[in-house]
Amino acid sequence: NAYIKRYNLVMERTGTGLRYKILKQGAGINPSSGMKATVKFKTSLLDGTICYSSDSTGNETFVVDRDNVESGLHEGIKKLAKGGIAKFILPSHLAHGLTGDNNRIPARSPVVYDIELIDLKE
Repeated sequence: NAYIKRYNLVMERTGTGLRYKILKQGAGINPSSGMKATVKFKTSLLDGTICYSSDSTGNETFVVDRDNVESGLHEGIKKLAKGGIAKFILPSHLAHGLTGDNNRIPARSPVVYDIELIDLKE
């Protein structure tokens, strides 16, 4: 809540606690289970520390609801269509949970995603 207030964001909230703001609507269908989604992204902590970015690691492709990415990312990506841009705030239980990622994301840390769905395939 403090992050949202600090940046004057107006965000939607799902029943799981995912916060999201659609910055640009995409075109076409929204991803569904089993589709391959390719995203440009930047992940950061609430203090602004950048953890990962497709600028340095490359775009990420994953199968919706099947691949091993944060559950909040699976949930959030279904809100976008190809070309859509959004900001997601994943509470820790939808991100890396009690342990973090054992690298750049500490235990029990919410994660902010700035994300663009650049491709979607059946």
